[in-house]
Amino acid sequence: MTSKTTGRLAAAVLVAAMSAGMAGGAWAQASGGTTSDMSSAGNTNGGGLPQIQQQGDVSYTSGGVGLDESRALLREQAHWPLSLRFTGPTADYLSGVHVRIVDGKGGEALSTESMGPYMLVKLPPGSYTVYAKYKDQEKKQAVTIAGPGKAKAAFHWNIQ
Repeated sequence: MTSKTTGRLAAAVLVAAMSAGMAGGAWAQASGGTTSDMSSAGNTNGGGLPQIQQQGDVSYTSGGVGLDESRALLREQAHWPLSLRFTGPTADYLSGVHVRIVDGKGGEALSTESMGPYMLVKLPPGSYTVYAKYKDQEKKQAVTIAGPGKAKAAFHWNIQ
């Protein structure tokens, strides 16, 4: 084989492998497949944004442990109705905060654990109460969802 033929063969194999990988990802999405990997590595959102999760009608994503994830979440917050931030002593970023969002009628809209200091949530317009619990200390804030990039809440704990 000439080097030209070898190069073409290698390119064809690479294209076929990439196409199969993309088709496999599309199939998993179309078939309702989910992933338990909530890290940004290998997610389908791109740009460093952590995997988007779904709970009922509510979409959310959280993370920000690495610089790429932090930048992606901060950049995207203008497109999400609610953005949350969790910090500890000396403005340390926290993960593992249990977040519960209750709507104006007392119904639970979301109950999950943050994977980092930032959480973005897509909720319909309305009034909500956000409960954030770190270790044994729960805090709450009322928020009004009026549109993308409008509602923000920051939670700070003085415990390690």
